[in-house]
Amino acid sequence: MSLFAVTGATGHLGRLAVSSLLDRGVAPSDLVAVVRDASKAADLAARGVQVRVADYGDPAALEAAFTGVDRLLFVSGSEAGRREVQHRNVVAAAQATSVRRIVYTSIARADTNSTPLAVEHRLTEQLLRDSGIDTVLLRNSWYVENYTAQLPQYRATGAVVGAAGEGRVAAATRGDYAEAAAAALLADEPRAARYELGGPAFTMAELAAVLGDVTGTDLAYRDLPPADFRAGLLAAGLDEGTADFVLALELATAAGELDVPPTDLEELLGRPATDLRTALTELVG
Repeated sequence: MSLFAVTGATGHLGRLAVSSLLDRGVAPSDLVAVVRDASKAADLAARGVQVRVADYGDPAALEAAFTGVDRLLFVSGSEAGRREVQHRNVVAAAQATSVRRIVYTSIARADTNSTPLAVEHRLTEQLLRDSGIDTVLLRNSWYVENYTAQLPQYRATGAVVGAAGEGRVAAATRGDYAEAAAAALLADEPRAARYELGGPAFTMAELAAVLGDVTGTDLAYRDLPPADFRAGLLAAGLDEGTADFVLALELATAAGELDVPPTDLEELLGRPATDLRTALTELVG
């Protein structure tokens, strides 16, 4: 029997992936939840899942956590700017413990994506290619939850404000991405070494309209020239580095860099990806 492991197993995506693996028939004793804080995984331990404590910054702990693991779902770190070193540690530990397959959560169009977030993902993808470990890249587009988290701000201003123009975003729910990750981890012979994952694409104007309808809020999309958008971020108290980062995400959206077909996601899911209205209704409706 294979031993499966999920890093970041108490995070938003990792916890859902663990649940999906269990739902797909993986025995709890054949599943390792790699976490930073064991107390947050008490519910997983109660279900019989092996809980092993390791931080991406601790190579020795990672090696201990990966011992005996055959297939690893490597959920990318959440600390932008620190991921290069952290991810090197993860890959090195996987090599040292003879992990046979890694499924890694990357970013949409990582080869050409211009956002600051893509840099560390490209480096990690290269690390994985150089590792000699069988690797499946899951290049996730945006999460619908990125937008629902901003609902209080949208309501306060009466608008979704951005500089994305008519750019389309193939966002999907964390649940869909987690199910896809579980499917890729369990597949004995994945069709591809790389999947561009995203749901049915929408513009920011469409997002505002559907979100407003679902929540009963009068929302519109207010598109600003990039310089005006950046000035607004600075006026709201963001420092220049953060403002530039947020603006870069908007410009990438405008350029269509987060728009991918839903076909790869739907192939892994074995069903249609969750549409925007259904997703928003489930999340905030």
